[in-house]
Amino acid sequence: MTKKLINSGSVFEEQIGYSRAVVQDNWVFVSGTTGYNYETMTISEDIIEQTEQCFINIKNTLEKAGASLSDIVRVTYILSKASNFECCWPVLKKYLGSVKPAATMLSAGLANKKMKIEIEVTALKNR
Repeated sequence: MTKKLINSGSVFEEQIGYSRAVVQDNWVFVSGTTGYNYETMTISEDIIEQTEQCFINIKNTLEKAGASLSDIVRVTYILSKASNFECCWPVLKKYLGSVKPAATMLSAGLANKKMKIEIEVTALKNR
């Protein structure tokens, strides 16, 4: 029962004190992930581009954990405006359409006004 912490290099992880993901046995718990490009610490104003970047960040994190997008069993979408959810559907389908995890969408204020979507996933690594 080994616990592994994964960091993406985001300044938020260091400033706030959390891990991008925690791996416990075959489980991978990925923190809420926004559309920031962590290499440049920039974020697009476009929600579709933010959604795409969220999945790039999540994919990179899962790979560091020895998992993949196909291992996702649960996803939570948090949007600053519920009315923006439908325009994200094509990106969601692109990444998870064949995976079909259990899903929830919430609308809430996010940590920064630039953030329009945050995505949290749980994955179960296949042996």
